[in-house]
Amino acid sequence: MVWTRLPLYGHSKPSTGGWQPLRFDGGAFHLKRTAELARALLVLRLCAWPPLVTHGLAFQAWSQRLLGSRLSGALLRASIYGQFVAGETAEEVRGCVQQLQAIGLQPLLAVPTEEEPDSAAKTSEAWYEGNLSAMLHCVDLSRAVADAHGPARNSLMQLKVTALTSPRLCNLQLSCLSTEQNQHLQASLSRLHRVAQHARAQDVRLLVDAEYTFINPALSLLVAALAMRWNSSEEEGPWVWNTYQAYLKDTHERLERDAKAAHEAGLAFGVKLVRGAYLDKERSVTQLHGKEDCTQPDYEATSRRCHHYSSDSSDKNLSQKQV
Repeated sequence: MVWTRLPLYGHSKPSTGGWQPLRFDGGAFHLKRTAELARALLVLRLCAWPPLVTHGLAFQAWSQRLLGSRLSGALLRASIYGQFVAGETAEEVRGCVQQLQAIGLQPLLAVPTEEEPDSAAKTSEAWYEGNLSAMLHCVDLSRAVADAHGPARNSLMQLKVTALTSPRLCNLQLSCLSTEQNQHLQASLSRLHRVAQHARAQDVRLLVDAEYTFINPALSLLVAALAMRWNSSEEEGPWVWNTYQAYLKDTHERLERDAKAAHEAGLAFGVKLVRGAYLDKERSVTQLHGKEDCTQPDYEATSRRCHHYSSDSSDKNLSQKQV
């Protein structure tokens, strides 16, 4: 996942990171060979094909049965996997990062793991602990990449909360938790703290991903708790950032509220601004429950809000990253 290198702003003075706005004037394409551009176009068309989006996992399983794991894996690496994944080894990731930074792109490393709220599978603590290990390794890799190719304090990493805690927990009141759920909550908080603590020690900024609207309030509460610890003036933050989805109608209200709360608490405030990735699911849920659509009417409206929020954040001297 790649983010533009927008200027960073601290709580009291501009950053000296030297990041410059990215210009989409065709320069980014000079890095790519014709074959890579053709693959990108093919993947774009495939990802816009509804049957593949809906039945992607079934297609993958069918491919493995028909072609075998080795050939099926080779096809994935040459197409969708190769388009979106920086590499299978640390050296491959470093090479990809070096190419991107040469044209002014800042990488945001991520562990692409999460638990769907409506998943029927019961996820064990061992699964979450395995994700924790992967995230701690991702922190180290984010720092190593920065050490090799840029200022360490420009290191970024995406954090997916539902890779460390069950989304089912996000819809329950604390007073209603069972003994088992309380134990899971304590283990989840410990995992989040360990990632944040390790990221701070390595000078890596954590950009916490937003998810579905019905679990975002709980996620934002967890982010606020982490921010109280790691975004204080003593820590020279912000080290923990929250994500705001421009395709939601109430984003401006929440952004204003959270920025005000951070200011009153004396905290640095980091914003990751995205258009959003759960449009169809959000609309289907609101229709199912007979509620008003919480999303912007179309892509153009979302883009207008995205640019508005970005400009507003810059005017208010907030740290920000934009898709």
